[in-house]
Amino acid sequence: MSDQIKNVIEEEVMDTVVTETYDASAIQVLEGLEAVRKRPGMYIGSTGPKGLHHLVYEIVDNSIDEALAGYCSHIEVEILPDDIITVRDNGRGIPVGINEQQGLPAVTVVLTVLHAGGKFGGSGYKVSGGLHGVGSSVVNALSEWFEVEVSQNGHIHHQRFERGNIVTDLKVIGDTDETGTFIKFKADSEIFTETTVYEYEVLQRRLREQAFLNAGLSITLTDKRDPENIVEENFCYEGGIKSFVEYINTSRGLTPVIEDIMHFTTVSGDRSAEVSISYNDGYNETILSFANGVRTIDGGTHENGFKTALTRVFNDYGRKFKLLKDNDKNLSGDDVREGLTAVISVKLTEAEFEGQTKGKLGNTEMQTIVSKMMYEKLMTYFEENPSSAKAIFSKALDASRAREAARKARDSARRKSALEGNSLPGKLADCIDKNPENTEIFIVEGDSAGGSAKEGRDNRIQAILPLWGKMLNVEKARIDKVIGNDKLTPVVTALGTGIGEEFNIEKLRYHKIVIMADADVDGQHIRTLLLTFFFRYMRDLIDGGFVYIAQPPLFKVSKGKRHEYAFSDEQRDAFLEEMGANCDVQRYKGLGEMDPDQLWETTMDPATRTMLRVTLEDAMEADETFSILMGDKVEPRREFIEKNAKYVQNLDI
Repeated sequence: MSDQIKNVIEEEVMDTVVTETYDASAIQVLEGLEAVRKRPGMYIGSTGPKGLHHLVYEIVDNSIDEALAGYCSHIEVEILPDDIITVRDNGRGIPVGINEQQGLPAVTVVLTVLHAGGKFGGSGYKVSGGLHGVGSSVVNALSEWFEVEVSQNGHIHHQRFERGNIVTDLKVIGDTDETGTFIKFKADSEIFTETTVYEYEVLQRRLREQAFLNAGLSITLTDKRDPENIVEENFCYEGGIKSFVEYINTSRGLTPVIEDIMHFTTVSGDRSAEVSISYNDGYNETILSFANGVRTIDGGTHENGFKTALTRVFNDYGRKFKLLKDNDKNLSGDDVREGLTAVISVKLTEAEFEGQTKGKLGNTEMQTIVSKMMYEKLMTYFEENPSSAKAIFSKALDASRAREAARKARDSARRKSALEGNSLPGKLADCIDKNPENTEIFIVEGDSAGGSAKEGRDNRIQAILPLWGKMLNVEKARIDKVIGNDKLTPVVTALGTGIGEEFNIEKLRYHKIVIMADADVDGQHIRTLLLTFFFRYMRDLIDGGFVYIAQPPLFKVSKGKRHEYAFSDEQRDAFLEEMGANCDVQRYKGLGEMDPDQLWETTMDPATRTMLRVTLEDAMEADETFSILMGDKVEPRREFIEKNAKYVQNLDI
């Protein structure tokens, strides 16, 4: 990146984040630390793996705030044996002077009093993420033990806490010429009963993301849990979110429509916004938005401003340069966002987030700022780069034609259904109960398995829809190819929700949608194709928790009158050892090999079955995974398979 561009970025960042004096007086106390251990979910979302990793994010976010203020250039995160976490930065260090409101060292107040921090009133930080001052104290409260070292004023200050309680007073333990904060903690297994083991890849994604959002900031992640296999990575991107867009496209194997990654910035008072966008040859959009470094997964005003301006630019430019004829309809938002990869990052004081998890930005002024910037700068780019504009516009026109073709296909399907007098697919064996809250539909691989399922089901509440033949990979198809597809239409019709623009979750006919496929590679492929379809075109089904995956057994182990069903090689071997010699082992190659009673007993009986509910912990990760697994490029898929092969069960096929 040129020095000129670097200077512009640095000037804009400094304009946004210049702070006043940050000392003990900047720490304001709103209320004491209470109830965190009793209701941890209120503060970190959950006490499962997501909440566990959130502890690390909160400490790192404080270091990020120092970077935003211009005082921190490097952050080190380590996972030590026994899943102990350390975070070190070279910022100013948490103030150690006495806070007048509490009569305690400011660092002690920050770590033991809820809503105590330098993020209130504007004197400590102009721009910050975190949990509005509750982050550090919450992590302390939810840790078995927690230690802090502050390097400041020539000394190293140390203090220890256990489950949020002060164990040692703040004391000087050495001298130093450096400044910064070092935190070391162990998550409390009394709180995180499910697991206290950190996933390296989860922390990797988050820290890489933060490095992209803070151009030039260096973040190191080291996993030292296995002394013989220490893993270390450093993330530092001078290109900032422009590098982020490039990384997304490369990691997913997407081919750009034009080589340029467009990058626009603006500053308005103490607020700033920057956007990077590119177009690729895919059919899906990827928009990631952030406010003060916090991922706004539910969008908000900044994302709304971006989308509105993008659509206006395309239509105004198209009319001005006759790319849209007088009788042509305007392009829709979906048309202009097909194949889009975009990262939106805004920084502002007094950010207003909706909900504890900060899923949506609410500051109305950011919609105006982002919209004005996008319209003016993208229009200028199009006018100065007509060949690039034409290539992107051509893709949007193709998307518009496909949308119109899809509408006609829907209309044709409706007329056909009306003439035939039957709106449900012929192969659907529906259930008697019509209350969606009581009913479930099994989407079954093959007519043979479908026949067994129909005979073995509880027809009061269970519907069966057999699928046959190769299903369409919707990752490689526009919606006009999806609507009317003979393999997918029965699914859409049976569910009753419609698809695309007409999708309506209120019309869902079953509140459990169960994918039931063979326990082999073909069955896994069918599951993946169906999940890709649901994710891309009926996402609310997954978000609402309506989609499940059946878990049929792999083996039946019999001896005399006793029989057991095994769902893995390990479970089969355990039964064989328990039952002794002369056991009969039946390997189920497919669901069709089970008779109706067996299928009911093992896979369909609500009293005994095991099913997996499909959930989305991270929409971006899911989007990336579907793009890699189901997209056109082979190399990213090969890398994914090689990396994750260790997690796959050994299938006897």
